[in-house]
Amino acid sequence: MQDQNIKCHDCGNAVGQNEKRTEYDFGKQTYIKCELCHAKDPVLRNFQPTEVYSRVVGYIRPVSQWNLGKKSEYADRKEYAVS
Repeated sequence: MQDQNIKCHDCGNAVGQNEKRTEYDFGKQTYIKCELCHAKDPVLRNFQPTEVYSRVVGYIRPVSQWNLGKKSEYADRKEYAVS
């Protein structure tokens, strides 16, 4: 992240390079809270759920719309990283 574009996750105010801030790392994303917002509530909130899509029988559909059998098959899948 570039310091001039850092904004607080809660209040949206710019956080200066030398100001105290709390960083929350989730996967590849980093969220910032300013000192005042962190003092009010140290827990990071207001996330949107991620919608995961996958292919079943030729159709790409959100996993949340699958029936229980397909959801359990999806949970059993193993992911492989191709190098």
